[in-house]
Amino acid sequence: MSDQVSVEAALLVLGLALASAWRSRVALPTCRALAALWVVLVIGRYADVTTRSLYGRGVNLYWDLRLLPDVGAMFASVAQPVVLGGLVAGVVLVPLLLYVPVRWAVGRVADACADPRGRVWLAVGAVMVLGIAVVRHAGAPVLPRLGFAPPVTLAIAEEALEFAREASGLAHRPLPAAPVVRSDLSRVHGADVLLIFLESYGAASWDRPEFVEQLAPARARLADAVGDTGRGVVTALAHSTTFGGESWLAHISLLSGTEVRDPDLNMRLMAERRDTMVTAFARAGYRTVAIMPGLQASWPEGAFYGFDRIYGVTDLEYEGPPFGWWGVTDQFVLARMDALVVAPGPRAPAFVFMPTISTHAPFTPVPPYQSDWARLLTPAPYDRDELMRAYEEVADWTNLGPGYARSLAYAHDTLAGYLRHRADRDLVLVMVGDHQPPALVSGEDASWEVPVHVVASRPALLERLRGHGFQEGLQPRRPAVARMDTLMPILLDAFGDRP
Repeated sequence: MSDQVSVEAALLVLGLALASAWRSRVALPTCRALAALWVVLVIGRYADVTTRSLYGRGVNLYWDLRLLPDVGAMFASVAQPVVLGGLVAGVVLVPLLLYVPVRWAVGRVADACADPRGRVWLAVGAVMVLGIAVVRHAGAPVLPRLGFAPPVTLAIAEEALEFAREASGLAHRPLPAAPVVRSDLSRVHGADVLLIFLESYGAASWDRPEFVEQLAPARARLADAVGDTGRGVVTALAHSTTFGGESWLAHISLLSGTEVRDPDLNMRLMAERRDTMVTAFARAGYRTVAIMPGLQASWPEGAFYGFDRIYGVTDLEYEGPPFGWWGVTDQFVLARMDALVVAPGPRAPAFVFMPTISTHAPFTPVPPYQSDWARLLTPAPYDRDELMRAYEEVADWTNLGPGYARSLAYAHDTLAGYLRHRADRDLVLVMVGDHQPPALVSGEDASWEVPVHVVASRPALLERLRGHGFQEGLQPRRPAVARMDTLMPILLDAFGDRP
């Protein structure tokens, strides 16, 4: 905040005063170096604040730097050229523009310290600020209206220490014991079970009034589709293991029953052989399939889960107009999944895992909903007019909320349409939010809670979930019933009895 005092600024002034008392004047190269260091501190401060607000955690240089190329590629593909050019120019120019006034300010303080009287007053003022900060840190209520900004040097030091610990392996946490993954799946026997992770579908979409109002019509259509097809729905909240991104941490937490909150634990867990929800279905004779529209490269680690088949984006053979970084749309992916897995017969029942992508930031352009599901598999799934209207949507990076609501409405309509499209099939549809949207959308201090919906025409299954705290309907209610990892045994218990 602008009315907060910086401890680092007081230390800088005191250091300049002491250096001037020793050598009468601070050298020009020293002023330049101090100004450059101050620019680094300013950028570090805003990087730390921004990361905490977007992802609910501080910067982790060891892991976050590895993701920068992918994030940059994604942004380059979805951002408008003007926005992209502005970002590139900002990365280059902002440090230079910051350096000029900071260099001027350091020079003025150095000039003032060259005068003995000014040096004394500056030193006394700096010592007073530091003294108040120390006393306040000890708990004494001295000048309570005077605010102190959190020292950015401590944040940078912590990040440097964490980087060293990660790089050396000292930060490795022991893997939790493997959970018992057992269920006879008697309450879903014969049904196709679809586990769909909805990208950025967080509790904020139910908590913030503007989203509730915008999404009410689409949610009503989804509720009607559930009822009209002879199905029921129960809902709960779960605590995700990630916020604003890194969806795969939520995926592996649920499918493995192990709490995974960082990439290190994720990689070490995937190197093991463990039972997962996937292997539980495989033991019961289910075909197990992963539909991964965001998977653009080979994924040998995916063998950890035990799927019979994994379909990446190229395997789905999308020929329609591109939307977003991955090109494909959620409705097409669901239609393609249906053609590959659900429609063929006679066959064994299927367990399908599918994360969506159309509700990924920046949430626009939103694909049109196509009521003709067969047309989705053609090279021309949309009429030209509706396609052009969709392409006219431009992401407003200062207000992503409206685009977020429109993309979630599209997701709701897609799921409602599929329930009607397969009204004749015995489906158990589990819809789970992977994480909250970034704080730009969810708001400051948002929880890590996500909705979990289970749609089925099997009363015994839904009743079992009610016993675990799920409520009737689509509206999630607090408190949350589980973490993402402890949701797996709840679902397996609802699906059947433990042998």
